[in-house]
Amino acid sequence: MREIEKEIREKLDEIEKTEGVRILHAVESGSRAWGFASPDSDYDVRFVYVRPGEDYLRLDEPRDVIEWQLDEIFDINGWDLKKALRQFAKGNATLFEWSNSPIVYRTTDDWQTIRKVSKQYFSEKAAVYHYYGTANSTLQGYLLSDTVQYKKYFYALRPLLAAQYIEQHHIAPPVLFADLLKRNMPQELKTAIDKLLEFKKKTTEGEENPNMPVIRSFIETETAKQKEIANALPDDHNKDWTALNTVFRKMISGKGEVISVEDSVACGYI
Repeated sequence: MREIEKEIREKLDEIEKTEGVRILHAVESGSRAWGFASPDSDYDVRFVYVRPGEDYLRLDEPRDVIEWQLDEIFDINGWDLKKALRQFAKGNATLFEWSNSPIVYRTTDDWQTIRKVSKQYFSEKAAVYHYYGTANSTLQGYLLSDTVQYKKYFYALRPLLAAQYIEQHHIAPPVLFADLLKRNMPQELKTAIDKLLEFKKKTTEGEENPNMPVIRSFIETETAKQKEIANALPDDHNKDWTALNTVFRKMISGKGEVISVEDSVACGYI
């Protein structure tokens, strides 16, 4: 694992040098960050970067994404700061997950400033719609057969538990699946999920196994429930761009320093 992390950090250095950008925050996304990776899971590295200030004044503004690598081991891509801040304004749940990922490869003081500002823009309605949509598409596309890939169960379970967390706490949910399980649930469901977690550690990505009725029933029932909740929630998007505009201007005019992961933990950032 340490060798992989070292390689990832070297790739981040290469991105900065080749693309002429400064990476503000780089994390693991997907099943490894969620805590239920398969033995052959790839590394989903996501980052937010900022370009030199003059690039944001160009008529031919550069692309707002960097798609660096996609193969059997690595899936590495990132978003430009302007794109990220616009997505925070929309309450993009995926971006909040990047911001809260438990696996951080690189971060900066500037990102901690952005993270504090972003909390003003968390939208319960947007997040619940996102998690409902993810669970429903997974259910309809992968979980209605007699045999299923057990990994797909988690792609429905985790967003549904995240939606339940939002319903209870009204904040962005934790990223780790284990943290989402720290709640009261029927013992039959808890036992089935524990069994599923054990299976997941031993099975590869594409392996199919018999459907688990208890888990499927929960997914079907909770998906329908979260759709109703999302529809009923009021529009809580923060439509005041002042804080985001202020932090954007600060980021493109200032120079930040990279913080080690160890220092980030010591400062309480992660």
